[in-house]
Amino acid sequence: MSTSIQGKRVAFLATDGVEEVEYTEPRKAVEGAGARVELLSIKTGEIQAVNHMDKGGTYPVEKQVGAADPADYDALVLPGGVANPDFLRTDPDAVRFVRDFVATGKPVAAICHGPWTLVEAGVVDGRTLTSWPSLRTDLTNAGATWVDEQVHVDGRLITSRKPDDLSAFCDALLQQL
Repeated sequence: MSTSIQGKRVAFLATDGVEEVEYTEPRKAVEGAGARVELLSIKTGEIQAVNHMDKGGTYPVEKQVGAADPADYDALVLPGGVANPDFLRTDPDAVRFVRDFVATGKPVAAICHGPWTLVEAGVVDGRTLTSWPSLRTDLTNAGATWVDEQVHVDGRLITSRKPDDLSAFCDALLQQL
């Protein structure tokens, strides 16, 4: 894709248990188009990625989410993995950052289990999203309409179901930027 997003800043919010490919592929896509990426987390040091249930690589945290300001970024990406968003949704700083970021009206992209953090932030009511199928009940109970689509764009909110959808997910993110 020839989209250039030179000079844009994109925050990725993740912690231990992030699905590796759901972090690395979107990061590669936005960096390849010229954006600067910062990995935010609820902890310092490194996060441990997974490939399904097996350990993957580790990635350096560039800033703790509690010290991050949504105004400093042009987009937010919420990768999945089962444990990652479960940890994030119990962290007040992560939930506050996501809620404040969504309020800016800038693009937010969440894949697989990533929308759990959006549910906790209270920002899905009246929206249409897709996700890993097991989140359907959580999303609908939070007021969202759930659809089974490769990628769904609702305003500035981009969601996808699983790693197989990464190409469409990355394309939609780049288009929003």
